[in-house]
Amino acid sequence: MVRIGARILSSGLDFLDWLGGDRTGKPAVQGGEPLGIGIVGCGFVADFYAASLANHPELAIKSAFDLDRSRAERVIAQTGGTVSDDLEQLLRDPAVSIVVNLTNPASHAHITRAALQAGKHVYSEKPLALDMGEASELVDLAKARGVMLGCAPCTALGDTAQAIHKAVKRGDIGTPRLVYAELDDGPIHKMQPWEWASPQGTPWPWQDELATGCTLEHAGYHLSWMVMMFGPIETVSGFARLVAPDKGLPEGSGLSPGNDFSVGCLTFSNGVTARLTCSTVAPHDHRFRVIGDEGEIFTDACWNMDAPVWVRRFSALGLRAETYPVVQRIGLLRWIFRLDGRLSDLRPRPPWRRRLRRHHIDYALGIADLARAIQTGRQPALSGENALHVTAAMLAIDRAGSGTSVIPSPAAQGKAS
Repeated sequence: MVRIGARILSSGLDFLDWLGGDRTGKPAVQGGEPLGIGIVGCGFVADFYAASLANHPELAIKSAFDLDRSRAERVIAQTGGTVSDDLEQLLRDPAVSIVVNLTNPASHAHITRAALQAGKHVYSEKPLALDMGEASELVDLAKARGVMLGCAPCTALGDTAQAIHKAVKRGDIGTPRLVYAELDDGPIHKMQPWEWASPQGTPWPWQDELATGCTLEHAGYHLSWMVMMFGPIETVSGFARLVAPDKGLPEGSGLSPGNDFSVGCLTFSNGVTARLTCSTVAPHDHRFRVIGDEGEIFTDACWNMDAPVWVRRFSALGLRAETYPVVQRIGLLRWIFRLDGRLSDLRPRPPWRRRLRRHHIDYALGIADLARAIQTGRQPALSGENALHVTAAMLAIDRAGSGTSVIPSPAAQGKAS
C-alpha cells in the first residue's frame, strides 16, 4: 500500500514537470542558414539538448550517431537530419560544423580528440576528460587544428548566475570574501534511479553517474560560476571518499561506485575563499552563497537558470537574532529580522510554467555561444581553456583521497602514560 502511494505521489511530481515544461514549437529561422550540429551519443541528456534547440533557430542538427542506432533515430525524428552509420561518417559530413559530444564521461576524451583531428569544432558534456594530461592535450589539439573547443556546464551563462555576478560586481554585499556552495543531490541509490527516464523514455545513465562519482559529475556547476565571478583558482585542497559503498544496487550491475562525497577549499586570484561540498548521500541541497563585508547574496537552486536570487544586508540586530534557535525555526520571526533577505532586482522573472519545474536549463545555450564565437572569431565563454582550469580543480578534489592523519585515541594515550 505504501509503495502504491509513493507511485501516485511520484506520478504527481511528473505531472508538475510536464505542466511546467516548455510546450512550444520551434520558431522559424530568421535569415541565414543555421550552423550544422552533429550529436555523438544519443542517450538521456541528448533528449534535453534536442528540446533546447527550439530556443536557438541559428542551430540545426544535421546528423546523429549512437552505438544504439535506435536512439539516434529517435533524436533525428524530433529534430530532422540524418542518422550516421558510424562516427567516421558523421565526422566526414560537410554539413556538420560543431560536434556535440554527449557520450559517457569515460568516452569524452576519445570522441573529442577524433572530432578535433577531423577539423570539427567541439562542444563536450562535462567533464572535458577524466585525466588532466588528456584534457590538456585536447586544448592543445584544438589550437593546433585552428578549431574551437567548448565544454559544459552552461549554467554560468544562465539568468540566475548572471544576476548574482552582476549584483556582486555592483557592490550589493560590499567586498566579496567567502563562498559557500553545496551540490548535495540526495541519496540517489535510494530513489530507484534505474527506473528514471527522460520525457522521451530514454533511461538515465545511473551506472555511469555513480561510477564517475559526484565530484567529476557535479562540481563543475559551482566551479564554473566561481571562475566567472572571481577569476582563476590559485589553490585547491580537497577531501573525497566513498562513504556509502553498499548502495543496494540491482543484482548483476557489476558497478564499482566512485566517490560519493567530497569537499574542496579554494582560493581565487581576487582573494575570495570558497568551500564546495558535493555528495550523492546527503539530502538535496543546491545552494550557492556569496558572503561579503556587508551581506550575502544567494540562490537555493544552482541547476535552475530561473531560480530566485536573494540579497541579505547584515545588521547588528539581525546577526544577533539568528543565534537564537527559536528565531531560526519560526518563519514570522525570520521575516521580522530579515534573515532571508529580499529578492534582488536583478533576479530572473520566468513565466509561471517554468516556476513549477524542479529546474530549467537551456542545454543548447553553450552550443549557441560557441557558434557565435566561431562566427565572430572571439573565444567562447565556455572555452576549452576555461574547462581545463575547472577540470584541474575537480580532479584535485576528487583525487585528494582521505588525506587523513591517524590521531591516537584518548584510551590509547592513557595506556601509553
